Amino acid sequence: MFRLRRLTDKPILSPIKEHEWERKAVFNAAVIYEDHKFHLFYRASNNGFVLNTEKPEEKHKFVSSIGYAISNDGINFERFDKPIIVGETEQEAWGVEDPRVTKIDNKYYMLYTGFGGKSWDDFRICMAASYHLKNWEGHRVVLDEPNKDAALLPEKINGKYVMFHRREHDIWIAYSDDLINWTNHKIIMKPIEDTWKSKKIGIAGPPIKRDDGWLLIYHGVDKNNVYRLGAALLDLKDPSKVVARQKEPILEPELDWEREGLVPNVVFSCGAVEANGMYYVYYGGADTHIGVAVVEKNKISF
Repeated sequence: MFRLRRLTDKPILSPIKEHEWERKAVFNAAVIYEDHKFHLFYRASNNGFVLNTEKPEEKHKFVSSIGYAISNDGINFERFDKPIIVGETEQEAWGVEDPRVTKIDNKYYMLYTGFGGKSWDDFRICMAASYHLKNWEGHRVVLDEPNKDAALLPEKINGKYVMFHRREHDIWIAYSDDLINWTNHKIIMKPIEDTWKSKKIGIAGPPIKRDDGWLLIYHGVDKNNVYRLGAALLDLKDPSKVVARQKEPILEPELDWEREGLVPNVVFSCGAVEANGMYYVYYGGADTHIGVAVVEKNKISF
């Protein structure tokens, strides 16, 4: 059993009121570690969320975009003044949300949620790709159904791409030859009644390869809508098989900025990386700020 340790009790990124596109919230960040630098891709919002309406309303519109920040130490980030990805298609009319980035061979793939705003179910898994992390192309729908919490495995299995996604309320897996047509969808993990993950679950970032399996960090939601992070281990050769699943959460809302914000009582991750003998897990706190927590690689046990 293990838990994450916060590197700082303060957010590493917070909204900037002078930047219209990230004035209200920054959260739910993907991360890549390249050339001894942490590359963070985070969701930003220009407005608060009004979710208790029958359908999205223009007067309450919030638009999400994806910002970019770079760090040498994983804590202190230099961020760009403008978003690196904004909505371009009808499916992204209300923006792009919750990026997850995977490097396969020499190419980076970002899966994110495109929110069209026609209804609260008008969200789709979308994809963009890049060779250099700064210029992202594509903006296409991956699965034409209400779906989110998707990421690609960092390598192919039996010659096929592997994707994890979330058809409520479970974590699913699917396979593809071309990143366009996805088949063999099946559930690999379900919520567990009367626990911190009783309502729904979804993956955090792409699984991380270890000698003993793929480390999968995921979020769980309880009956009171509290979001926590948990961990599981998937089989190296067949990631549809769950080898182990830790009973207790590895991170939960405890600090003021994790418990109070646009959506209270939330820690939610879209990415983690291995660096300096540790796993760095980046997470959104109360859908308003970004924090980072770590665990030493050799301290992970199930």
